[in-house]
Amino acid sequence: MISVHDLPKLNAVLNGTAAVLLVWAYVLIRGGRKEAHRKVMLTAFGVSVAFLISYLVYHAMAGVVYYPRSGAIRTVYLSILYTHTALAVTVPVLAIITLRRALRGKFDRHRRIARWTLPIWLYVSVTGVVVYLMLYQFA
Repeated sequence: MISVHDLPKLNAVLNGTAAVLLVWAYVLIRGGRKEAHRKVMLTAFGVSVAFLISYLVYHAMAGVVYYPRSGAIRTVYLSILYTHTALAVTVPVLAIITLRRALRGKFDRHRRIARWTLPIWLYVSVTGVVVYLMLYQFA
């Protein structure tokens, strides 16, 4: 049984998995493998939805977790956290719009927004793992 204390690690695994899937999907589409790209992107979206649910459950149960260290490392942590958080609120909207356009076959419009969605989503996924490591492993 998973306890609330296991959820940060699960969240980091889900974020890391999403990052790997996003890079893989990018490589697939650059190689012209559209159907494989579609499947991997749908999986990345599902993993990100699972992350969001787990994240919300954790913070509903555990509340706010503060970074315990001070000095320059705290400034680094907060800089990463603030950029991560600011961009994270955009990912669900961007991902849904990007996915909808692709599923409706509006590939020109899909590509235009995907050029923004991918780097933001990837940054948020990677920095999510960094925030976890800094807060729960290296603090």
